[in-house]
Amino acid sequence: MKEKEWNRRDLLKSVSAVAVGSVFAKPTMSSPASFTIPEYLRNPGYRKPDKPVTCIILGAGGRGNVYASYAEQYPEEMRIVGVAEPIQFRRERFAKRYGIPEKYQWVTWEHALEIPKFADTLIITTPDALHYGPAMRGMEAGYDLLLEKAMAQTWEQCKNILLQSRKFTKIVALCHLGRYTSYARKIKEIVDSGKLGEIVSMQHLEPVEHIHMSHSFVRGNWRNSEESNPMILSKSCHDTDILRWIIGKSCKRVSSFGSLKHFREDQAPPGSTARCTDGCRAETECPYSALKVYLKGKIGLWHLEIPDYEDDTILNVLKTGPYGKCVYRTDNNVVDHQVVNLEFEDQVTASFNMEAFTQYGGRRTRIFGTKGDLSGDFQSFTYSNFLTGKQETWDVSMGPQNLSGHGGGDFGLTHDFIQAVSQQDVSLIASDIESSVESHLIGFKAEESRLSNGQVMETIMDIL
Repeated sequence: MKEKEWNRRDLLKSVSAVAVGSVFAKPTMSSPASFTIPEYLRNPGYRKPDKPVTCIILGAGGRGNVYASYAEQYPEEMRIVGVAEPIQFRRERFAKRYGIPEKYQWVTWEHALEIPKFADTLIITTPDALHYGPAMRGMEAGYDLLLEKAMAQTWEQCKNILLQSRKFTKIVALCHLGRYTSYARKIKEIVDSGKLGEIVSMQHLEPVEHIHMSHSFVRGNWRNSEESNPMILSKSCHDTDILRWIIGKSCKRVSSFGSLKHFREDQAPPGSTARCTDGCRAETECPYSALKVYLKGKIGLWHLEIPDYEDDTILNVLKTGPYGKCVYRTDNNVVDHQVVNLEFEDQVTASFNMEAFTQYGGRRTRIFGTKGDLSGDFQSFTYSNFLTGKQETWDVSMGPQNLSGHGGGDFGLTHDFIQAVSQQDVSLIASDIESSVESHLIGFKAEESRLSNGQVMETIMDIL
């Protein structure tokens, strides 16, 4: 696969936001609500840092702001000392929030790495196409990394990042947030305990939710695989990671089918126009109307790149930016449905479905073992004992109440990363690059299979 090379000018023409955040969060210009790390998510090897771990944020979008906000809650553990962000009002707002001097405010990540190393870590939340460069150069400069998924745009780039981390013995953590939720950890605990016997197979569903799909993957930054990644990487490497992590064995082979079935020009309703603001005759009957979603529903406004959320400001950006485009008339090419079949070591099989057309979100998982089975929806799960016939149900209310995003994963990840860097002990983080990179290989091979009419692809790691 040919590696993709993007310069800053090309990328800023093609995307309008830097990092994915919570699409359905209500817009706010103020600091986030106070969060608490529960004891369950506190790293068993926790030790209060002798001094705060210093971090530079590359990309002050949704994800960059989420990870940085940990420093507001735990200033004795983490301090933000620099920011690179091409959008001026976002850079200035972020710098003011964290008291960053002007000399440590930059337009691009390249600028941040032109000066000698002056912090402990880089938190890389730039667009997918701008992960590889700062990761490689950042490690060479001596930084440990928190790297947003998907980690790069090709498997070769992923391998290079892994090799670079070994060469410079740097801690590199990937943002596979599922590993840090109390829900997923409880399932992992049950599987590892042997209560289900030997795992035979898994079924896993990611219901993206139709408005989330239209916002992020039809109109938004992850709509085109050339500019970001295929859907299986940009959205669903969380899921390939969850499968690999829970099963606890290496994947041997994958096959995949899927396509862009609906969000295409030939599916546009009669009377539709290039933009929802152009007098589209189908607008009132369209569930994806930008006027309904952004102006009336006030959804996803964080990504519109506007300094305020007044109606006139929103309407203007819908008339000029990508989020006002008809969902049937954009340059999107990522799939809106995909199935992946996986074979792991010891004859364990799994199936994964990514579905855009749902009213609901929340992943669904079923695990089938020789002594019992488990079924859950990332809010609750029930597992059964074949011998006794007894069933037990667990739900999130029974676990610790962590109010940070992604079921507590946002702060759980940041917490472990800070501990790993502070103690220089990679074992303190669950999603280090060595244990997490295989999920990306699975994704790239699944996409290769999809483009090859479902041909079975080997997924044996070709780097040790």
